[in-house]
Amino acid sequence: MCGRFAFFELLRFLDELREGGVPFIRDEHYHFMPGYNVAPRSTITVLLGDEGRNVLANAQWGLIPHWAESMPKVRPVNARTEGLAGRRYFRHMLNRRHCIIPVSGFYEWSDQRNASVKSPWYIHRANERPMALAGLWDRWQPPGEERPPLTSCTIITTAANPDMRPIHQRMPVILEPETWQEWLDAGDSSAARLLRPAEAGVIGLHRVSRRINNPQYIRKDCIAPVGEDEETGA
Repeated sequence: MCGRFAFFELLRFLDELREGGVPFIRDEHYHFMPGYNVAPRSTITVLLGDEGRNVLANAQWGLIPHWAESMPKVRPVNARTEGLAGRRYFRHMLNRRHCIIPVSGFYEWSDQRNASVKSPWYIHRANERPMALAGLWDRWQPPGEERPPLTSCTIITTAANPDMRPIHQRMPVILEPETWQEWLDAGDSSAARLLRPAEAGVIGLHRVSRRINNPQYIRKDCIAPVGEDEETGA
């Protein structure tokens, strides 16, 4: 599960694209707003693999399939690796519409210590570089020809690696830079091999304040570490 994340390092992500030889163009309407507590249905930054081009664009986080007749009540923010080929929501995008969702880190809630209190954790790359999460995307045309198409996406999750397992049994698929272009080339079915847990040591994690439980709390200190016994707010 990945239900909240932070992204505030666009320039570093773009530098990594250039260093890795991953070409991209910007959508003419693209805009960037840093976020420290990004919630589902937010407008986020994505790198779309779109008919042979890599397009830096905005998308709504929460998938709306192109075949929906109206705005669906359920808009999945996550897609389990194990069910991609079998679920109608996702199978038409597999090997067709892949994307990368860049994040600085993501949040997960653990209830290991106390079933009545879930502790939030911030998970980031141990080397402090931006993460590139594997995703799927689609483009939906709202009813009415005068309304522009809406691009949306979902983050693919897999089983937790050893570092993540004490916190949660699932984690997003974290792509290594050398695999970014392979994933974006959605027509290559071998890209499915990339949908696996991160290697041990790839991530670092620390407990953060329970203030992030409120999606309206968006200050920079969302990602600040707190001690196990420190007052973490409500």
